[in-house]
Amino acid sequence: MAALDPVAFVRGTPPFDALPADAFRDAARALEIVFFPTGTRVLERGGTPSEHLYVIRKGAVRLEREGQTLQLLEEGEVFGFTSLISGKATLDVTVEEDLLAYRLPRQEFQALLAYGPFAGHFASGLAERLRNSLERSQVASFQPDLAVPVSTLLRGPAVRIAPAATVGEAARVMAERGVGSLIVDSEPPGIVTDRDFRSRVLAQGRGPETPVVDVYTAPLRTVGGDVPVYEAWRILLDSGVHHLPITRNGGEIAGVLTATDLLKCTASGPVAVMKRLERLGGRDALPGYGTKVSEMVSALFAGGLEPTVIGGFVARLNETLAGRILRWAEDDLGPPPCPYGWLVFGSEGRKEQMILTDQDNALAWRDDTPEARTYFAAMAEKANADLVAAGFPRCPGGYMATRWQGSLAEWEERFRAWLDRPTPQALLEASIFFDFRVAQGALDPEPLEAIVRRARNARTFLAAMAKSALTFHAPGGLMLRLRSESSKFDLKLKGVSPIVFLARVYGLEAGARTSNTLERLAASVKAGLIEQDTCDTLSEAYRYILRLRLREQLRTISEGKIPSNVVSMSDLSSIERSRLRDAFRAIEVWQERASYHYRTDLF
Repeated sequence: MAALDPVAFVRGTPPFDALPADAFRDAARALEIVFFPTGTRVLERGGTPSEHLYVIRKGAVRLEREGQTLQLLEEGEVFGFTSLISGKATLDVTVEEDLLAYRLPRQEFQALLAYGPFAGHFASGLAERLRNSLERSQVASFQPDLAVPVSTLLRGPAVRIAPAATVGEAARVMAERGVGSLIVDSEPPGIVTDRDFRSRVLAQGRGPETPVVDVYTAPLRTVGGDVPVYEAWRILLDSGVHHLPITRNGGEIAGVLTATDLLKCTASGPVAVMKRLERLGGRDALPGYGTKVSEMVSALFAGGLEPTVIGGFVARLNETLAGRILRWAEDDLGPPPCPYGWLVFGSEGRKEQMILTDQDNALAWRDDTPEARTYFAAMAEKANADLVAAGFPRCPGGYMATRWQGSLAEWEERFRAWLDRPTPQALLEASIFFDFRVAQGALDPEPLEAIVRRARNARTFLAAMAKSALTFHAPGGLMLRLRSESSKFDLKLKGVSPIVFLARVYGLEAGARTSNTLERLAASVKAGLIEQDTCDTLSEAYRYILRLRLREQLRTISEGKIPSNVVSMSDLSSIERSRLRDAFRAIEVWQERASYHYRTDLF
């Protein structure tokens, strides 16, 4: 195939790639090759409507309205369709770089609109285009073992026992049938497992005559047989159980899936890492945790899972690790003098961390006593050191429990001060700590959450935080730089942070306690702060940028380098560059609206 074969090139360009072979063959016969030098006005706003659909092979064109650049299109992108459909020239189209293009006459274009996917491409908005890009990139690599219905992993029907049975009878049935759990036919149904026999019978000195209903678990946590394997992972990790009953349509229990079943299915998945955590015997086993998490993330990403889903798995594993580390500290120091909470924030607090980064944690305890202060200061030292051993570097800014600790009353005072006196330093600290969640410990965070909820009525604070958030600029007017393959962008600074920071402000105004970015956007819709279309577009933009960023991070890790947030345009296809511009444009529009909504010009 020749490098500039127009038929092959157009065939691989969306939406032509979705056409039936016969339809594309007819259109291909009508393709024309055209060239325009830099500066040529291909279409003029208010002038003659376009008679062709253009597919860019080389070069770039600039779409403008009243002298303002709206979009830059380059290789693999199309233009002229708005004019073809509406019969009006609504934009100026000027050649930015010598243009070689293939064009399709109006008549052939209109004939192709009879095909739904082709026509739908031109009707879809930014959110749909970004979503389609994600789906295209996932389909080719999605591993069947992640997507198959969880029912396909069942090894046989559920084994049942009557509620009147004893533990001894249940143990004999398990041994005879070679299973590790039994469904108890009580109302509601329950489950008894070999783990229950160890922890609730033997460990408590009970005998085989103990009724099963004294040691079983009810009601059941079940999942439908049609959910994918990766969703079963999430449920097992979130619930902390090792046996998951699977139901058929109508709710009948078809069988029981175990963590071991999932482990055999996908040895690089989160269940495998969780098993490793459960087997940690001491601190000498901590090194290697970060490597195992990276391997898991790489496998899940190669399997087609969204980074937002992967972030949830990583958060659950990190919580389990923190729990083990804190228990070791308690073993060293003795029982804690009062309830405490291990707080995490940043990307881990939002459950959006995928590649292990530096620590973002704090420690809070209930009672303001000298004894508690001494105890928890020692706990923080031990915990932070153990996390370093596990692969979490110390935070360069010092946002760690060794520095950020105190009684609940002290934390309440900090939160109130950040809210009531929004100085630049207060805004910085609020933007960090208002993403908190309690990852481990029995401390009730309600007093802190109540203060955070006050932010919805603190207009001065919200406006100041919005203005601070707007310092994270998407490329916007600098979009033209994206056409240069030598250009590089920090996807965290230019893409992730603008969405995360504004979603935080809107989420606080909406009264949403969740710190997750996508959940904050959804809460903003419910509160009437943004439209559903805006939420969809920003959510897809966020997912798309996260995907590009994670791909780059995993690539650098595979090369033995430190993970980077910087992506080079030369590493992206023309379609990826186009979608990245779509994402940046969505961010820019939202930032303009946020500036008006919060009147940041007054601060």
